[in-house]
Amino acid sequence: MFSFYEELIDEIEINGKTYSLNLFFDTVLLFFDLMNDDSFFDYEKVEIAFQMFINSDEEFDFETKYKVVEEITKRFIIGSENDDADHSQSGSGGKKYYCLKQDAEFIYASFMQEYGIDLIEQQGKLRWEKFKALLIGLRDNTKFKEVVGIRAMELPKGKGTEKERRRIMKLKRIYALKQDQKDQEDKMQAMFDMLAGKTGGK
Repeated sequence: MFSFYEELIDEIEINGKTYSLNLFFDTVLLFFDLMNDDSFFDYEKVEIAFQMFINSDEEFDFETKYKVVEEITKRFIIGSENDDADHSQSGSGGKKYYCLKQDAEFIYASFMQEYGIDLIEQQGKLRWEKFKALLIGLRDNTKFKEVVGIRAMELPKGKGTEKERRRIMKLKRIYALKQDQKDQEDKMQAMFDMLAGKTGGK
């Protein structure tokens, strides 16, 4: 959870030793891409993710890597539903009307418009927690929030709304999601649950 009075955690303890933690926003976005890449087996995704997040040349067994990646994912990246402040971009059923990968151009343009932040220049600098807070804080006149609003918009009903319905339906087709962020996170959790059964992690 984002906090003003606590420093961002940049270390993690593994087997009694402390290691630097890489949680820049671009690393987390690459992590989401990795989790959705069907060309890798689940165990390969864990191996790669561990190397992405942990700055260490030491060798660890797979179960340790799995537990560390799962902890990082749940503690820092996704968090619990109660910690999710992303209500303005979520539906009542938990659906999130955006995809960090598909909407990358809209997000980039919106950060430039709203904050004057060039996300390309912020790679390896801007922490994920800050990125997410800034994403939530984008105003409705930014392209990202405009697109999210179109996806979440209900079609008008009643006589005389046919033209508006057609306009909104066209926009919904233009900005349709291939997969929303909630589905990606659910798939990720399912992977961890399956690996937990194989490793005895739960």
